[in-house]
Amino acid sequence: MSRITARRKITRLTVGSRTLAGEDLLAVEEPLEIRVNGRRLAVTMRTPGNDIDLAAGFLVSEGVITTGDGFNTARYCAGAVDGVNTYNVLDVTLGPGVAPPAPSLERSLLTTSSCGLCGKESIDAVRTKSAFVIADDPVRVDAESLTTFPEQLRAGQNVFEKTGGIHAAGLFDAATGELLVLREDVGRHNAVDKVIGWAVKENRLPLTGTVLMVSSRASFELTQKALMAGIPVLAAVSAPSSLAAEFAAEVGMTLVGFLRGDSMVIYAGGDRIVDRADAASAAVA
Repeated sequence: MSRITARRKITRLTVGSRTLAGEDLLAVEEPLEIRVNGRRLAVTMRTPGNDIDLAAGFLVSEGVITTGDGFNTARYCAGAVDGVNTYNVLDVTLGPGVAPPAPSLERSLLTTSSCGLCGKESIDAVRTKSAFVIADDPVRVDAESLTTFPEQLRAGQNVFEKTGGIHAAGLFDAATGELLVLREDVGRHNAVDKVIGWAVKENRLPLTGTVLMVSSRASFELTQKALMAGIPVLAAVSAPSSLAAEFAAEVGMTLVGFLRGDSMVIYAGGDRIVDRADAASAAVA
């Protein structure tokens, strides 16, 4: 059985009907300790799989690295239970000349699958300065093309299809609508870090001309992660938070929420969304 999913004995109950015993398939949630040069940086709850992507993306989100050259190697360390390696400790070696994380970045608490900012020691530490200026990105996104992204994302969610209990994040080429990479995780922030980590390994930072599509709401932490990777457009199937909308407007990010069917709500940076149907109507008028 894959460590991404696990079987669990359950009882199915319908009110007024018989109860039935059976099994259900659940998304696995396990801790991952991320170390840098042997020193613990953070512990996060995640779905095993693409752990190296997760670590690389986390380092971008924390401002430790900004290019693929900053990430050298990663290896699993001994972390055995009953003599079997759990593969839940990952040690990263940074590239030549990259400064190790400052002690202030070390998370003092466990980062849960629902909270990517847990363990930050101060309000000031929540905001991380980006090396990229996304306000200058001239990208334009066709509105009709954008409405196809949720279905493309959903079609690639293999673990969600089996469990119904996992988030997804996908990176799209804004010009062609091509899905470049998709990652799943019980934590929406982890799914985004896995996408960014893929880009690190492909040496594609900053991610100009791209759209980050998430299967969840758009929180502040997701907008900040997009900024740290140089992503100019963030789209979500659900609502953004007020701080996410304010932050997106502040940094020049396009933020789209409630992207469902043929409609969407644009909360910031609407000039990047091109509705060709409206343009055609205006031209006729």
